[in-house]
Amino acid sequence: MFPDALLDLFAAPIRALPDRKRALTWRLIRIGLALLAGAGTAFAHPPFGVLIGLLGYPLLMILSERSDTTRGALWMGWLAGFAYFFVGCWWVAEAFFVNPEQAWMAPFAASLLPAGLGLFWGTACALYRRFAPLGAVRVLLFAALFCAAEWLRGHVLTGFPWNPAGATWRAGGGMSQFASVVGVYGLSLVTVAATSAFAPLIGPGDKRSRLISAGLGALALIAVGGFGAVRLAQSDLQLTDTVVRLVQADVKQETKWSPEAYRSIVDRYVALTGQAAARTPNVVVWPEGALPASANDVFASADAQAIAGALRPGQTLLMGLARGEPDLTAPEGARYYNSLFALADEGGAGLRVAAVYDKHRLVPFGEYLPLGSIMSSIGLRSLVHMPSDFSAGPTPAPISVPGAPPAQVLICYESLYPGFTPGAAGRPEWIVNASNDAWFGATSGPRQHLNLASYRAIETGLPIARATPTGISAMIDPWGRIVEGQRLEPGVMGVIDAPLPRPTGVTPYGRFGDFLFFFSMLTAFILSLWPSIRRSRVQGSRVAI
Repeated sequence: MFPDALLDLFAAPIRALPDRKRALTWRLIRIGLALLAGAGTAFAHPPFGVLIGLLGYPLLMILSERSDTTRGALWMGWLAGFAYFFVGCWWVAEAFFVNPEQAWMAPFAASLLPAGLGLFWGTACALYRRFAPLGAVRVLLFAALFCAAEWLRGHVLTGFPWNPAGATWRAGGGMSQFASVVGVYGLSLVTVAATSAFAPLIGPGDKRSRLISAGLGALALIAVGGFGAVRLAQSDLQLTDTVVRLVQADVKQETKWSPEAYRSIVDRYVALTGQAAARTPNVVVWPEGALPASANDVFASADAQAIAGALRPGQTLLMGLARGEPDLTAPEGARYYNSLFALADEGGAGLRVAAVYDKHRLVPFGEYLPLGSIMSSIGLRSLVHMPSDFSAGPTPAPISVPGAPPAQVLICYESLYPGFTPGAAGRPEWIVNASNDAWFGATSGPRQHLNLASYRAIETGLPIARATPTGISAMIDPWGRIVEGQRLEPGVMGVIDAPLPRPTGVTPYGRFGDFLFFFSMLTAFILSLWPSIRRSRVQGSRVAI
C-alpha cells in the first residue's frame, strides 16, 4: 500500500548506514516522532484548532507497538505526553511572573507539570505494548488503555482533567454534542479510537482488514458529527425572565494586591454593578476573588454599604471572596475558604447572606500545599508564598439564589470536572462559573478554560453564566454555544446583561453519568483481548491433551 511504500522510500538511506549510526538515527527519529505526536494532538485543541494534529494518536499507537520493549513504549508515551502537556499547559508559567520573586520558578512549573502528567500516557503505551493483540482489533485496546489513563489523570491526587482528548472539538460545535450522551471522557474514547483506526494502514496485516479499520474510524467520526448536526438543528434556544449581569472589571492580577489599587478596584466593581440598564438584572455575578480582601474585612467595612448601594431592592449579588472561619481544631485557629456568597438586597435592611458556596476542588500549590507538613519542613511553603492552606468545602451541591432559579456554583478550576453538577435528581436550572483567569494573562489558558467549562453545559443541558475579572466572561447556552453578543474578550471592562437561557431536557449523560463511558471501555477491552484469551485457552487445551 502507499503508506508502506512511502516508509520504504525514507527508510532505504537509513538502512545503508553503518550499524551504530543506523541505530542512533532510528532512535532520534522515534524521539522526534513521539514529540511530534504529542505536540500535534495538543495543537488540535482550541484555540489552535489544527485538527490534522489528531493523527498524533495513530502515530503514537504505531510507535508504541513497534517499540522493541515495554520500556521503549513507556518512553515513547512519556515523550508524547510531555510534548502534549507542555504545549497545552505552558500558560501555568505565566502565573509565576505575577510576583517577580517567584519568576525563577516559571521554567520549573512549565516543565515539571508536563513531565509528571506524561507518566499517564507512558503507562498506557507500555501496557498497550505488553498486551496488544494481532490485527486491527488492537485499535480498541489502545484507545481503551489510553482513555483509562486519561480518566485516572482527571482523578488521581484530586486530578488535573485539562484538555482530555474529547475536548479537542470546539464546544458548541457539532462534534462536541456527543458529550451530551457519553460525557467528555466518552467523547475522548470515540475520538482516540476513530483516529487510531487509521494506524493499521501502515504496517503488515491483511489489506482488507486494514481498510475496514480505517473505514470504521472515518464512519465513527462522521456519525458523531452527524449526531451533533441533528442535535444543533433541533436546538430551540428559549430565554427565561431572569436577567443575569456578568461583571468583568478588567483587574490585572499583577496590580491587584497593591494597597493603592484597592479603592480603585472596589469603585470599579461598584460602578459596573450599578450601571443603568434597560431592564434591571435579577442577579449580578462577580468573578472569583473579586476584591483583594477577605469577606471578613469587606463585610465589616464601609465597602459593604457601597456595594449594597449599587444594588436595587430585590437584586442578588453573587460575589467571589475568600473567607475565614474560627476553628480551634485547625493549626492556626481558623480555616480559610475560597467562597462565593449569594447576597440578597433587602432595601433598608442592607445585604443578607442567603447562601455560601465553598470551593470543593482546590488547586495544588495554588490554594493548598500537598503534604503540607512535610513541604513546610523543607521550606517549600515559603518559596511558593503560601502562609496557609485553603480548606476544601463539601461536595458541590446547588444553592438557592433569591430572585433566580437554583444554581450550581463551580469556582474556576472546578469547571474542568464532569459530574460536579447533578444532571437528573436535584438538577439545578443553571451553572455559575466564577473564575479568575487573570493569573494567566493573554495566553491560550483562558481560552481553553472557556472551552472546557462549556462542556459542562453540553453534558448537563444547563446554561452557564461565566464571570472572570479579565476575560473571557460569557453566557453559554445549554448546547455549549456562547449566546450571540454575550461575550467579553480579554482586556475589556464592562458588563453583560443576558436573559438566562432555559435548560434542555435531562441529557443521557446527566442521567447516567460516566456509566456509558465505562461500559464502552469494558466492551473495548473484551473485544480486543478476547481473541488472545481464546487462543491461549486453545493452546492450553492442546498441551493438556
